[in-house]
Amino acid sequence: MNAVSDVANIAGAVDEARLGTLVGDLAAFGARADGGVDRQALTPEDFKSRRFLVDLARSYGAQAYRDSIGNLFFRRPGQDAEAAPVVTGSHADSQPTGGRLDGAYGVCAGLEVLAALADSGVAHRRPIEVAVWTNEEGCRFAPGSMGASAFTEPSLLDGFLATADATGRTVGEELAEAEPHFADVPLRPLGTPIHAFVEAHIEQGPVMADAGVTIGVVSGIQGTRWYEITVDGIAAHAGSTPRANRQDALRAATEIATGVYTAFDAGDERLRMTIGRVTVGPGSVNVVPEHVRMTVDVRHPEEAVLDAVEERLRELTAAHAGRARLERTMAMPPTGFDGRIRDTVREAARDLELSAMEIDSGAFHDSLHLARHCPTGMVFVPSVDGLSHNPAEHTDLPDLAAGTRVLAASLIRLAQD
Repeated sequence: MNAVSDVANIAGAVDEARLGTLVGDLAAFGARADGGVDRQALTPEDFKSRRFLVDLARSYGAQAYRDSIGNLFFRRPGQDAEAAPVVTGSHADSQPTGGRLDGAYGVCAGLEVLAALADSGVAHRRPIEVAVWTNEEGCRFAPGSMGASAFTEPSLLDGFLATADATGRTVGEELAEAEPHFADVPLRPLGTPIHAFVEAHIEQGPVMADAGVTIGVVSGIQGTRWYEITVDGIAAHAGSTPRANRQDALRAATEIATGVYTAFDAGDERLRMTIGRVTVGPGSVNVVPEHVRMTVDVRHPEEAVLDAVEERLRELTAAHAGRARLERTMAMPPTGFDGRIRDTVREAARDLELSAMEIDSGAFHDSLHLARHCPTGMVFVPSVDGLSHNPAEHTDLPDLAAGTRVLAASLIRLAQD
């Protein structure tokens, strides 16, 4: 084997037009009139898209498998049948008002790599697989990244299968109903060994597009903490209660919110802080607010910064002692990606003469969970105007193809280990 020629051959076999056609074909499942996609997890549209992907992967000579949470795996055998595979992939489910690329690009890029391997005949020692992870978005069944989580931590399976959506339908019921349509796809255990995992994804932000860079070498996924701030007051008549007699929950909450934004503005450029939901009670036009609840989403790549922001939030609520409370509702520590995989992606971009930059991921991805199971990394391509979770989500096809070539080159290098 000649590693240099293998990389050139597999990258050269990536077909931009074929990739674009596949992106469009997948987007037809759950297509919206505005050009977006509504393909929520374990809906008929999701299962139809899965069947399409199984049949397509087989047409490229891959073997198809599934597991008990509904993850799909398309395997191209390697020369060493016993070696742990190199895996790529992402998710195919979308938000209700999603775009064509979030998650779907990583699946399409992986399948294009399988097609390019079939065309080029490049040999590799380890098997190469494409995974389609179940329910990454979490908009129908919470939590998100259910498939990747159960794969890496099988003890979560029973709880996930019992999870119900707003109508009472459970994950287990949906998988059981779809079972006859996938009876030809063999089951395999959760948590099977993986040599390395590399996920291709759109950036979902404006950083790369603003920098004019084609490839993002993802350093890791920012740590995230969610908080709920509750503020109490006393409901009173809006017209007859003087200023001095008011205990207005919204006024106190506004002061806290101002402090949150001040802390955000004073933080470094990697800090993200968002007040995403505010509820006011009783919610009447002529009643002084009695209760306010608001959420705060905080993200940063360093745990120490997250700790400092949390301390500031506690100070802001303590300033309204007896009336305001802070509760941390979720904490996800920063996750750094494997150095060797980052080097491999960077070298692939360099060899293909593509501009590249180091970048943190501000969004969750299936890779967050795979990083606890095996060496993991990600390849980003730019998002036009930084839009995602939006029907207008877009990345130019040449950039999608460039990311797929970098992915192919990275996978073939890792598969020769």
